[in-house]
Amino acid sequence: MEALELFGLAATDRPGRWRLPVVPEICSGLGTLFGGAGLGACIEALEHDTGRPVVWATGQFLSFARPPSVLDVEVTEVVRGHHVSQARAVARLDGEEILTVNAALGTRPSPFEGSWSLRPEVPPPGDCPPRQLSHGLRPSIADRLDVRVANGRGPDDLPGPPGDGRSALWVRLPVDVSAAGLAIVGDYVPFGISQALGQRAGGNSLDNTLRVAHRAPTEWILADIRVHAVADGFGHGLVHLWSEDGVLLGSASQSTIVRRWRDQPVPPGDGTTSGTDHGTAGEEDAA
Repeated sequence: MEALELFGLAATDRPGRWRLPVVPEICSGLGTLFGGAGLGACIEALEHDTGRPVVWATGQFLSFARPPSVLDVEVTEVVRGHHVSQARAVARLDGEEILTVNAALGTRPSPFEGSWSLRPEVPPPGDCPPRQLSHGLRPSIADRLDVRVANGRGPDDLPGPPGDGRSALWVRLPVDVSAAGLAIVGDYVPFGISQALGQRAGGNSLDNTLRVAHRAPTEWILADIRVHAVADGFGHGLVHLWSEDGVLLGSASQSTIVRRWRDQPVPPGDGTTSGTDHGTAGEEDAA
């Protein structure tokens, strides 16, 4: 399966304009567009229109999109240099801006190269249990992913004691590894938030930034999740993305609104509304 087919992204007869049908297969389990899918689709459009690979892309999630809506994606190459393009993709629903993605794309000849991050020691995918999702979720992008828990707890083990801020998932995509695919796997900071807090909580993304280091073939991608802090109702973290043989493919960072899972009761006097249909991206109930 090609990435364009994975997202259902289609070019129009207008240069720089794309259509993205919002279907359950690219949504979270709460029925809204999965943030990593939205970012990934915009990355595909940006790479196609500029003819250059993404170096970094950052998405700001402004509103929700639900099936059976169709997003209009407009790509603008703002600056085109000899080696690098600065470009923007804006996804709109009925004229309302839903997602804005800014990106740099290109390659540069250079004698310098290195990688200094350390991959965590985790069992291989075949030795890790499948990830268990909460009950009662709608069909979603999770149905198209093979996810194994390399370091983490399942829903039945929460609530529990706080963690150390580190967790890890193996993810196998139905497409070859690409920047767009990395955007999907990078959208797991909210999973790490539940693990760090030891609570049945996650969140929907305010942003998602992907930085691509190497494009190496691999069947499984290791999402090495590192939660930095949860404060004032927001969570912040980073995901290092590794190939099976230890190549650093890239990194993804997020800030999220932290919320209880929908099936988690709200203590008396708590102003948080449980059961509200939140979730642009990456919630524990999302993928």
